[in-house]
This record gives sequence, structure tokens and C-alpha cells, in this order.
Amino acid sequence: MKYCVIIPVYNSKNHIADVINSVLNYADNLIVVNDGSTDGTVEILNAPTMQNKFELVSIAKNMGKGYALRQGFHRALQLGFTHAVTLDADGQHLAGDIPLVMQKAIENPEGLIIGSRKFNNPNMPRANIFANKFSIFWFMVQTGRKLPDTQTGFRVYPLRKIETIRLFTNRYETELELLVRSAWRNIPLIPQTINVYYPPKNERISHFRHFRDFFRISILNTVLCFYATIWFYPAMLLKKILGI
Repeated sequence: MKYCVIIPVYNSKNHIADVINSVLNYADNLIVVNDGSTDGTVEILNAPTMQNKFELVSIAKNMGKGYALRQGFHRALQLGFTHAVTLDADGQHLAGDIPLVMQKAIENPEGLIIGSRKFNNPNMPRANIFANKFSIFWFMVQTGRKLPDTQTGFRVYPLRKIETIRLFTNRYETELELLVRSAWRNIPLIPQTINVYYPPKNERISHFRHFRDFFRISILNTVLCFYATIWFYPAMLLKKILGI
């Protein structure tokens, strides 16, 4: 197993340097995907103090988190990595949990390891709790499985297992699509409890566009439910009948 860490970043100039330095305390190989940042993030990534610390993948125009992740996966495969840890650039994920999720990946090398947040955290925004419950419900409808957290970006992906998945999406909803499509391919989905830092409300950074991105997620759920109805569940039933 040869793994790297992938950080997709968009307009996170206040956090990205600290996140990178924190990750490098726990991982030797880091890929940062700049998704068309316009706020000074690029200058930080290209600063002399950052030279030779990581592999930089640059996207000229903002294309979305899902697209950035796919570019990171592609580069990781080119560099010979078998697994990729993904975490967000806003400082909410703690790099100290990288050994924890990687140990789970070593124990389950064919699985997709999913960081699971503690939802009794008093600092967690109520909107996050509602969104996760909403997502868990539709994930169960689409796959027949239940996970404690379907929206976390802290994961370990088995790259060869997911490289052939042709995704519909490019933005926030991609992480949900990856879970559903992985479940359909019988890739083990394995949760691992992680810690999350929620800064004070006035310091939080979110590029989630509530109406537009929620609409995209709703469209994706509709499409996935349709495919689950006409393909996934009939295929599962047929396999059960045939004893495959």
C-alpha cells in the first residue's frame, strides 16, 4: 500500500498553509489541487516556504470540489499511489486522524474508509446535522445500507477500485455519488470515527451555495433512486435467485 493525501482547495488563504504543514507531520506525500482560487491562495501555495513540500495540481477556472478530487485521483495514480486520503482545506479536519483512518485502510485495503463525525458536538451547526440525516436516508434508499456519516470529506479511497467509475457530477455532490456508486460495485464502505474542529461562526468558511448546491444534490438523489430502481435492486435480486 502506497498512499498520499489529497487536499482540494478553493479560496482558503487563511487556512491552507496551516493545513498543509499539519498534514506533513503525518504524511510524506501530499497533493494539493488548486481549484481556480482567486483570493491569494495561489500566492501562498507558490511561496518560497512551500517549495518542494507537495505536488501542486492547478485548475485555471473553478470547476467544483468533485472535479478537483478527480484531478487529484488522476495525478495520484500517475505517481503510483494505491490509496488517497482526502481532507478539506478549511481546517475542520484534524491531520492527527490520518494515522487512524490509514490503519483502518491497512486492515481493509479493498474498502473505502469514511471518516464519521461525532454529531453530539455542541459546536456543530444544526444545518450540518439536518443535511446528514437527509443524506443518510436517501443513501439507504439507493443502496440498502446505512452509514453514520455520508457527507464527510475525510476519507481513504482505494484508487484502483474507483478509477473506472464514470461520475455524473463535478461539485459537492460528487462525494455522495462516489459513496453510492461504490456501494453498487460492492466496494466495502467502512466508517471510522474522527474528530472535527468547528471554529466560531464568524470564522467559518463555506463555499456551499445553499439553494444551488442543495438543488444539485436533490437532482442527483432523484437520478440515483431511478438507477437503483431499474438496475441495482433488480440486479441484486437476480444474483440472489441465481446464487451468484
